[in-house]
Amino acid sequence: MPTYAYRCRECTQTFELNRPMSDSGAPATCPEGHADTVKLLTTVALTGSASVPAPAGGGGGCCGGACGCG
Repeated sequence: MPTYAYRCRECTQTFELNRPMSDSGAPATCPEGHADTVKLLTTVALTGSASVPAPAGGGGGCCGGACGCG
């Protein structure tokens, strides 16, 4: 289930809620009970390492075999 971040306009507290995507636009009440909140835009951080092999042979470009000069 996605996590959405909100900020309360009354007490300025930032909080997160786990809710279905179908409820992403529904109003959210802050933990202090205030109803005047706004949903924040968040970024997704991808972590870890990918195991992508390096390409074999020339790298392309001039003298890399792609232009025919080498």
